[in-house]
Amino acid sequence: MISIENLTVEFGGFTLLDGISFVLNKNERIALTGKNGAGKSTLLKLIAGAQQPTNGTISSPKEVTIGYLPQQMKLNDEHTVKEEAALAFDHLKQLEGELERLHRQLAERTDYESDEYRQIIQRSTDVQELLLMSGINDFEAETEKTLLGLGFNRSDFDRPTHEFSGGWRMRIELAKILLRSPDLLLLDEPTNHLDIESIQWLENFLVSRTNAVILVSHDKAFLDNVTNRTIEIVLGNIHDYKVNYSKYLELRKERREQQLRAYENQQKQIQETEAFIERFRYKATKSNQVQSRIKQLEKIERIEVDEVDNSRLNLKFPPAPRSGSYPVVVENLAKHYGEHRVFSNVTFTINRGEKVAFVGKNGEGKSTLIKCIMGEIGFEGKLELGHNVKIGYFAQNQAQLLDENLTVFETIDQVAVGDIRTKIRDILGAFMFGGEASDKKVRVLSGGERTRLAMIRLLLEPVNLLILDEPTNHLDIASKEVLKKAIREFDGTAIIVSHDRDFLNELVGKVYEFGGGEVREHMGGIYDFLSKKRLENLQQLELSKSPVTNSQKEREVSPSEGKLSYQEQKEQNRLVRRKEKEIEEIEEKITRLDQQLAELEARLSTPEGASDLDLLQNYLETKNKLDVVMNNWERLTLELDGLKG
Repeated sequence: MISIENLTVEFGGFTLLDGISFVLNKNERIALTGKNGAGKSTLLKLIAGAQQPTNGTISSPKEVTIGYLPQQMKLNDEHTVKEEAALAFDHLKQLEGELERLHRQLAERTDYESDEYRQIIQRSTDVQELLLMSGINDFEAETEKTLLGLGFNRSDFDRPTHEFSGGWRMRIELAKILLRSPDLLLLDEPTNHLDIESIQWLENFLVSRTNAVILVSHDKAFLDNVTNRTIEIVLGNIHDYKVNYSKYLELRKERREQQLRAYENQQKQIQETEAFIERFRYKATKSNQVQSRIKQLEKIERIEVDEVDNSRLNLKFPPAPRSGSYPVVVENLAKHYGEHRVFSNVTFTINRGEKVAFVGKNGEGKSTLIKCIMGEIGFEGKLELGHNVKIGYFAQNQAQLLDENLTVFETIDQVAVGDIRTKIRDILGAFMFGGEASDKKVRVLSGGERTRLAMIRLLLEPVNLLILDEPTNHLDIASKEVLKKAIREFDGTAIIVSHDRDFLNELVGKVYEFGGGEVREHMGGIYDFLSKKRLENLQQLELSKSPVTNSQKEREVSPSEGKLSYQEQKEQNRLVRRKEKEIEEIEEKITRLDQQLAELEARLSTPEGASDLDLLQNYLETKNKLDVVMNNWERLTLELDGLKG
């Protein structure tokens, strides 16, 4: 579908991508991974045609269509949500207009035997078939279904887009791209602005209804559930693995270990050969053996070990000034916007040194409660901060508020005061902005680099209450682990708003669940909370019903409530058939791999096979393939059970 050959991208003498090549086939869903600034977003822009390479080519058939969702974009503010999303079908509406014109011509003309008349008939037939194949009659239903899946309510459909935040407007753009059904989807951090319910809907959509996908994401669960191939960008080069993200991590580790063993053995052989040559170089009786060893040395194909990018974020929060025993005390707190109740009767106390999580669907009041704590908005009830509480706040949009015309150094120098100004270079180096990187303009930084830069502000003044609203957005997986460790070692108090289960695990000791206008406290870590709720993960939490209030209990339920419409039932039946076919194909693959594995095991059990390293490598690769296929079979079986249930 897409062929990338010898692609090179250079910026002022720095090589970002160095002659990379790969082919994308239909039905492949690729995870593009690598450290922040490795070139992932740049590669997506190149494929989308939004940027040109220094050298190399990107080839695809003319008829291939591409949908591209960048990390940041500017959207039109002239339409309602539904009108903006429906722009995805503009090309179909143009075809409808053309069909109407053709029908009018056929009705008005009388030259039935002419070539022109026959051409009009042929064109109208072609257009009609195109419209039928495109599902033009269902475009309104598809638009609504996609908007609902991405978290909008029906009451939002007729609201103008300018009333929504950047994250919600990004969802509108994502809806448009999905509705166009392009041959290739390029998604750059699509989950950053989605709650967990919407993430799960998007996972199912990408797995069941798309042709080919290349996506950049730092959400491990999302990558594992969606992708079947992983391409890693390391120091300008790529490594290609035909497996999902978790399996790629295992294979990458095995590959490097094998390379190191082979490299060490070869180095030992080279050293012994060189020692022999040096020892007997000037002895006439050994001249033939020496020449033979020299030729042998020249013929050796040197083994190279994959380079590893060892630059790491070094993050440690300064010691926290001692605060009172109860940094945050809330009693009967309520917040309303007009008649809309965000939450009410909220009561809890956060103790000094606690790390707590705020979880729940977007729009249930997590960020609103943080604004109450920060004193940015008014509220009803009691909310008190303890003695000597000093807050360090990281907001979701912090990275977007940076001045793009300043350099990295100027951004920090502008807000630093006192002795800290003498340590700016050291701090920047700890955040991987050492050397020339500190002179980069903010506008050329990647999303992850901007997030790191915004986080430096938290280090400029010692605080004892950290409030982090989605701090992992745009951070790569390695940086997320470093941030997690730093928060865990922070001796102050922390409130973390996050949808990332892996990040919250072993970090928080208390969970506050937002939903249905209530905030409920759960003691224990994130997995304790999930266990109590009898849930497997946070996705199920956000798919579950909000806590039932008395007014909801009294509400009369329609007899038809909960039933699927005809179109929904039809779509569900189609998905069931598709899943059954996929399971049948995967079971055939399992049978083939089982047979291959049995044959390889039999050969390995012989004396000759036991010493055959290539045979062992083949066995390990086949075993890994079988593991991947078995995981896919298990996932598809569970999905089929869910559809039928």
